[in-house]
Amino acid sequence: MPYLVREHLFIGNISDAAEILQKGSTEITHILSVLSSASISFFSEWRGFEIPTKEIKKVYVGASGGESGSEDDSGDGGAKSSLSPEKILYSLEYAGQDLKLVRMAVPLRDMESEDLLDYLDVCLDFIDESRKEGSVLVHCFAGVSRSAAIITAYLMRTEHLSQEDALESLRQSCEFVSPNDGFLDQLKMFEEMGFKVDHANPIYKRFRLKVLGDSYNRGEKIDSSKFGADPGLPTKVVSSEGEESSNGEINSTPAYRCKKCRRVIALQENVVSHIPGEGETSFEWLKRRSGNLFNKSDEFQCSSIFVEPLRWMTAVVEGALEGKLSCAHCESRLGYFNWSGIQCSCGSWITPAFQLHKSRVDISTV
Repeated sequence: MPYLVREHLFIGNISDAAEILQKGSTEITHILSVLSSASISFFSEWRGFEIPTKEIKKVYVGASGGESGSEDDSGDGGAKSSLSPEKILYSLEYAGQDLKLVRMAVPLRDMESEDLLDYLDVCLDFIDESRKEGSVLVHCFAGVSRSAAIITAYLMRTEHLSQEDALESLRQSCEFVSPNDGFLDQLKMFEEMGFKVDHANPIYKRFRLKVLGDSYNRGEKIDSSKFGADPGLPTKVVSSEGEESSNGEINSTPAYRCKKCRRVIALQENVVSHIPGEGETSFEWLKRRSGNLFNKSDEFQCSSIFVEPLRWMTAVVEGALEGKLSCAHCESRLGYFNWSGIQCSCGSWITPAFQLHKSRVDISTV
């Protein structure tokens, strides 16, 4: 039996969903399925019964046209997400008796390494719309981890609750819910980003790099479409003052150039920031600078900047574990990369790391 969490919002398991899909419901009009497969065939494979469906649409990662509800749907949206390119983001269909139910399904496994963040926006928007039109059941297989993580995020966003308070509030309706530790970590990031998934936020950038690093360490080949675009390649007509936006205004973007040939090698948006001195700092005493030892935010402690992997990084694209980063134009050495990580001069351990030495680049605007 589904548990009522808020008005028109229920949480349950696959049995609850199957019952409603087979027999209908006087109350529930929408279902959000969070299972390892988005296909309705998951139910027939589980219990051996067929559920009539009629597809509304399928949306894939990086889809254009705003269908997936992400700020980054056009252009490089798929590249900025941690999800694999061409992976299904969600499917939407009419389902059940007389096709009266609207079912959205997102493919998400109950694993700590799974990327929950990139499904949150579409799930939370669906819950919002469903509650306006009727009532929605959010379910996973057991009704304990995945569905609980989605509803916790929903309570966080709609009621501006901390991760802990939202989960505690959910447990007042359903006491046995328990999102896995990986989901809890991501919900904390969601809170720190202001209850939204902001692909430009340093918190998300670090998360995305960790996901790519985990994939690499599992032996998976990283598709170069997941790397940032090469900022040294022309994309628009740029005036001497900067870049003209669609509304005619001029935008200036901080850029890092090869000191030898002046080619643009990274934009500020490609930088992955870190807190000086945090991380694996077991050797930090070797890195001490003169002056105030308590001023950990001193910019001069870091002799490098760290960026996301970019498409001009030939050795990275070819799949090497580590190696030099050389300018794509003049082949001057710019830095180093290592999927296992590099320690910054400030003491922080960056994993994976794509490091540009400040002595090898100049900062200007484009």
